[in-house]
Amino acid sequence: MCKNKKRLKRAKSIRTKIKKNVIKLVVFRTSHNIYAQIVCNNKTLLSASTLEKNINKITNNSSNKYSASIIGNIIAKRCIDKGIKKVVFDRSGYKYHGRIKALAESARESGLIF
Repeated sequence: MCKNKKRLKRAKSIRTKIKKNVIKLVVFRTSHNIYAQIVCNNKTLLSASTLEKNINKITNNSSNKYSASIIGNIIAKRCIDKGIKKVVFDRSGYKYHGRIKALAESARESGLIF
């Protein structure tokens, strides 16, 4: 089995355990960028990624833990502004390590509860 199929299998098992009508923080990463979305009932409420112009200037077009932590801070601030404080973390089958861990910890420090 290739890496991506294993990741998708883990993601499927994680998502079956999460209730349907819950607000989720969904994370997707590529080798160059990282994306975070707040999703409820298959509808995106908020999003943040390293592709946004103002974030891209801060991170200097890099894909490292620093840029992931900035995305975590930004998505948490946007959630709190909308009145969302509690979410479920959906890591999309990625291991809780590196950029995923940095994003989650910075979102927690900024006030999100999960």
